[in-house]
Amino acid sequence: MDKPCIQVKKLHEDAVLPRYMTDLAAGMDVCAMVNEELRLQPGERCLVPTGLAFSIPVGFEIQVRPRSGLAIKHGIALVNSPGTIDADYRGEVRIIMINHGHEEFVIQSGDRIAQLIVAPVCQAVLKEVDELDDTARGAGGFGHTGKNGEQRETNQP
Repeated sequence: MDKPCIQVKKLHEDAVLPRYMTDLAAGMDVCAMVNEELRLQPGERCLVPTGLAFSIPVGFEIQVRPRSGLAIKHGIALVNSPGTIDADYRGEVRIIMINHGHEEFVIQSGDRIAQLIVAPVCQAVLKEVDELDDTARGAGGFGHTGKNGEQRETNQP
């Protein structure tokens, strides 16, 4: 499979280009580009600049996902995960981070704050109908299969 070519523009000379940290990594780590350190208090969220803008080919998106190490060690997550960078967006990529931990978290320039996943996009054509086809599952959702995966009999949504 051919790899899509994504153009990257540094909006700040010290911005760090995203990179795959291992040969088989699905995501590229992206770094913060801040003028001075950001202090993220417990329960607080902030918009962290990366100093980068992208030109993504038509038919692709970049998904922004949290880094598992920040999540388990510090309780740091992304508010809109996964976030989407659309192919027609040309502005600076900024990451919405939240501190679910119990201590202040400090973000400095060059810190790896999220990962970027390049993914194909398929736009659908919607067709309005009066009725939908039936399935065994029907409208069952939100735990309808039970705790151990056994489907429960229920008449409730």
